Amino acid sequence: MVDSTEKITRADLEAEFQSLLSEGQGSVADVGKKAAGIAGAFAFLALAVTYVLGRRRGSKAKATVQIRRI
Repeated sequence: MVDSTEKITRADLEAEFQSLLSEGQGSVADVGKKAAGIAGAFAFLALAVTYVLGRRRGSKAKATVQIRRI
């Protein structure tokens, strides 16, 4: 910290802003990786549910035709 009797210089401000930015960028990168993992898991789950429901609907909708030979 700077004493209250000294003036705040441009270099002091730049140093503080740089330290704040470097702290924030690390946490943003961690959150981005987590979010990508969660989004991928959600997309896989949505595809799996859609596939299973589509198979059920297809088996109910198709007609079963039996041909008997005489």
